[in-house]
Amino acid sequence: MGGNWYEATAHDRPDLPPLQGDTQADVCVVGAGFTGLGAASTLAPVAKVVVLEADRVGSAATGRNGGQVHTGQRRDQAWLEKAVGRDDAMALWRLAEDARAHFKTLTDTIPCDWRPGMIHARHKRGGEAEDAAHVALMAERYGYDQLALVDAADLAVELGTDAYHGGLVDRGGGHVHPLNLALGMARQATAAGAVIHERTRAEAWRREGGKIVVETVSGRVTCEQLILTGDGSLNAMAGAARARVMPINNFIAVTEPLGALADTIIRSNAAVSDSRFVVNYFRKTADGRLLFGGGENYRPGFPRDIAGLVRKNLLKVYPQLADVAITHAWGGTLGITMSRMPFVGEVAPGVRAASGYSGQGVMLAPYVGRLLAEAALGKTAGVELLARVPTPPFPGGRLLRWPLTVAGLSWYALRDRL
Repeated sequence: MGGNWYEATAHDRPDLPPLQGDTQADVCVVGAGFTGLGAASTLAPVAKVVVLEADRVGSAATGRNGGQVHTGQRRDQAWLEKAVGRDDAMALWRLAEDARAHFKTLTDTIPCDWRPGMIHARHKRGGEAEDAAHVALMAERYGYDQLALVDAADLAVELGTDAYHGGLVDRGGGHVHPLNLALGMARQATAAGAVIHERTRAEAWRREGGKIVVETVSGRVTCEQLILTGDGSLNAMAGAARARVMPINNFIAVTEPLGALADTIIRSNAAVSDSRFVVNYFRKTADGRLLFGGGENYRPGFPRDIAGLVRKNLLKVYPQLADVAITHAWGGTLGITMSRMPFVGEVAPGVRAASGYSGQGVMLAPYVGRLLAEAALGKTAGVELLARVPTPPFPGGRLLRWPLTVAGLSWYALRDRL
């Protein structure tokens, strides 16, 4: 059985050798995922930018996620209005719409199997009134007319399963091959003048003579500004930001091509996610396979039988696929926050970080990278807006935050099965 299907179907990788020796830059970016690449592409035409990537471009959450493109922020606008007030909630919606427009420019220029359509399916009865209120709020207050209600009968026909009880269709969302998108972004960044060093782990940074010095095993980067990215891989370089971001593992499997069955499953070729706390999410690939994500754990390392873990969830939705083989299965680590909104902000003078997209990073992260780049160049409004969103530290301090968080997440996961 293969591992990460995205790696197996990726476009050719650019040649990005490790850093050797010392170099200088206006801005150093740590991490070559969506956020770091978005920052590098913005900076490259106007500044010298060096990107340090511990592994390969898109090797972490960027190239291991479900490829689902959700609109808006991770929390809905009603939640945001209560959390930050109506003015900032409106500004956050406009930011998300700018991110969607920015994302479209990427998918228009990078071959990455973009497909429109996002379906949010309810796994329990009830909830119709809440869905209707959300559709009305988004249309009337925010001018967003891409949402539509779908009842259980129509959803069963669309999805090819009666596992759900209605939901929403978002025509503004969709899905992509995320690793190919990241590789395309890397090519665009290097074409604009950015220097990306793969297999170069940034280990620490310090101030020296008014500059910021980023240390690696094989050299160092001396710079004016530093941008730290990495989502679930955010390390101690981010200081206090780590207390606000918790890594969790999620798992995905891909079937063999479905053949004639493909015509009966997700007829519109949209992406689907459901209302469980531990979300099931799935979509068809460009070559007619089913890519299905389901299950997570909260400790370092992945289970031995990822395919078996995901298959259990897949067959609850699609029992008719019992005889269809799984050809690839893998895990990925993402970052979550207490509020499920990303942590974005300045962690020290001239040092900014972004992490904890909580599953909403495919569309938002490239644009957040752009905002971090703009902040490094003096235009700070976007980062300051995101920094006002509450992302409190996880409870328990250094010793207890992990067991307390795992206990809480496990309780919510248990509710999915009740």
